[in-house]
Amino acid sequence: MKKTILPVFSLMVLFGGCIGDDIIFDTVPETLRIINPLDTLAVGDTYAFELLFTNNVGIEESRVATWGSSDPAILEVDAQGQATGVSKGQATLTARVELADQSPLSVSKMIVVDEETVEQDPNSTTRQGIIRTTSNYVLKGTFELKKDGENLILEVFEDYEATSALPGLYVYLSNNPNTTQGALEIGAVDVFRGAHSYTISGDVPLNQYDYLLYYCKPFNVKVGDGEIGE
Repeated sequence: MKKTILPVFSLMVLFGGCIGDDIIFDTVPETLRIINPLDTLAVGDTYAFELLFTNNVGIEESRVATWGSSDPAILEVDAQGQATGVSKGQATLTARVELADQSPLSVSKMIVVDEETVEQDPNSTTRQGIIRTTSNYVLKGTFELKKDGENLILEVFEDYEATSALPGLYVYLSNNPNTTQGALEIGAVDVFRGAHSYTISGDVPLNQYDYLLYYCKPFNVKVGDGEIGE
């Protein structure tokens, strides 16, 4: 009986073409960030700050943090990160997480205490990045992340171009540029040239993810990425 080997060979060539030349390491530095920053806190008001910790593979973990204020006479903060404005002035809010066999990880934020509480408007802030290929296939362009009410919008600009030859090309948001484990799947890529956008529902914070990823989903192979700047 005659055997047909072309489809298998074609898949091997396609699969190999997805892979770049670099050795991929999954580990990334742990990160700690405040995901609901505040501009000004009124005297007498309280505000609960929220932390996001990601481990050395970019996965969110619940960690106990030690909170502090550089001047408790201006800004008090309790063990849960709830801050209270005491008197007018400025103070630095700090959160610290202990790490095994490493120095503690910390994040700080200058807080103004005044007459009125003013939260940062996420809809007035954007984050940008550049898409680059990590394979032998065309993938390039620039993009922007922004908030629209409770939705997060990924806006890909006119200079975008991607190959349509790859099967099952998907786009993700992640805190690890080397894996989709723990990533947020945005959806399948169905536009391969020019401006387009994706709407991400679920009230995802603007500063929750640091990377945009493109993957051949059937093979779980990375095709490209883009670091999301501030």
